[in-house]
Amino acid sequence: MKKIALTLLCGIILLSCDFRRKDKIADDGAKIAEQALKDSTTVEIIDTAYNFGTVTDGEKVEYSYRFKNTGTKPLVIVTATASCGCTVPQKPERPISPGETGFIKVVFDSKGRVGPAHKTITVTSNARPDFEQLLLTGDVTGKMKQ
Repeated sequence: MKKIALTLLCGIILLSCDFRRKDKIADDGAKIAEQALKDSTTVEIIDTAYNFGTVTDGEKVEYSYRFKNTGTKPLVIVTATASCGCTVPQKPERPISPGETGFIKVVFDSKGRVGPAHKTITVTSNARPDFEQLLLTGDVTGKMKQ
């Protein structure tokens, strides 16, 4: 009786999973990529690297990387991700019109990061060629004990 109940339970669980969801997500991703290539534009990265110098452990560093849409179509920033959880990029929520300048704001939290900092920000967009990686560097020193 327990084997039958267990088999029935496993069957219900498997049937309740929507295997088609993964296919739909893959299809949606392919459609987005196809549309992005069709509606691609060009971009000029004004700021590719920023060295914040030296900060004390626990300080937060904020910087906004500038870029300009040099193409003829709106520039859509799909994602902006950092190489480390201590660095948080914020992408523009609306498309950047041709000729317009946009910003990707980055906040680096130096808490517990004593030593040299070398962080990269990867941007996915409809720009062709692709966005260059953005670089954030500097040094984090320990707090002085009194």
